Amino acid sequence: MDTKPLAVRSIHPIDLAEYNEDMLFANGFDDALIGIVERAGLPPIACYNKEKCIEILMKDMSLEDADDYFYYNVVGSYVGENTPCFLTIIKEL
Repeated sequence: MDTKPLAVRSIHPIDLAEYNEDMLFANGFDDALIGIVERAGLPPIACYNKEKCIEILMKDMSLEDADDYFYYNVVGSYVGENTPCFLTIIKEL
């Protein structure tokens, strides 16, 4: 896993420049990218599925370690208004 969880990416499968050319992405979590979040008065940001991010981390570590890594190194890596968000999907019962 890359030690720098957030970075500006120059190439992405979809053209996100029309939304925000300064958008940041979470390194190593391409498969968890689920969309763009648009916010009032702030630039749009990338949005990731939190559960999928943890599944990706679990390829190399235990659930407990993946959870710790995710919250400390990924969610905890706020670098300004272009920082991505991580969505917890609430499933219907």
